[in-house]
Amino acid sequence: MPVITYDNCPLCKSDAIKKRFACIDNFATGESFDIYECADCGFSFTQNIPDEKSIGRYYESQTYISHSNTKEGIVNRIYHLVRKIMLQRKARLIERLTLLKNGKILDYGAGTGHFARAMESKGWSVTAIEKSDSAREFALKEFGFKMYAVEALAEIKDRELDVVTMWHVMEHIQNLDEMWEQLYRILDDTGIAVIAVPNSISYDAQKYKERWAAYDTPRHLWHFTPSSIMRWGEKHGFLLEKQYTMPFDGFYISMLSEQNIGSRLHTIKGFWSGLKGWIAQCRRRSASSSIIYVFRKRR
Repeated sequence: MPVITYDNCPLCKSDAIKKRFACIDNFATGESFDIYECADCGFSFTQNIPDEKSIGRYYESQTYISHSNTKEGIVNRIYHLVRKIMLQRKARLIERLTLLKNGKILDYGAGTGHFARAMESKGWSVTAIEKSDSAREFALKEFGFKMYAVEALAEIKDRELDVVTMWHVMEHIQNLDEMWEQLYRILDDTGIAVIAVPNSISYDAQKYKERWAAYDTPRHLWHFTPSSIMRWGEKHGFLLEKQYTMPFDGFYISMLSEQNIGSRLHTIKGFWSGLKGWIAQCRRRSASSSIIYVFRKRR
């Protein structure tokens, strides 16, 4: 299987990279993948990742919820309940940040289309792009909502959009530099990029270490912190304007992490861990399991 190996840090290009630990693919294959970290800038990434043509098989499962919409198992049922709450919170956040009621928005990595459809129902002009054929088919069959393959990104005009959202997508993108360049190209000069990613210095990441479910190797290629994602934005002409915690993510990720370590009563133990993480993030935002970052173009 062709793999991608980094001799230098993808962010700062330093050669001072070293292995932190290995993570097991608990979701699909049971294979082990190494997490590397740059000693100069602190950015972490998955080493020896499958290339774009090979990585698809690591997503091929009915339990991959963002593509299959499965409700199998108590953890996934909790996910669906929380998603209903978060859809409206996300929509209100976009309207508050932009002061718009019917702007132009791209939801990139739209999954099964729930957020994109919610924004369309509020009067926004929505483009939804999703890599997974099955997820696009689900959205069309379930909602009559058409989503596009990733090739459609290149067809969006320069400075056409008011908002680009990426909800837990950036960590999957193989060519980060190209993605940031496209964001800069398609956003209006006053537009915003709203990017949510797992936080690898969160309370739960530090608790579970290499068994933290949000490492999710090899599907998650990059493991961001508030400082490293800010540097990615600055590298491509963006300024980090705001950050928001995602308080429910820690509960879900902790439950999955407890499954990873084989805990009995993993739902209860995960909930307790999520509760402690929620208390920690009330004191310091960097304890949040996931964080929403709002970027604007540097003027």
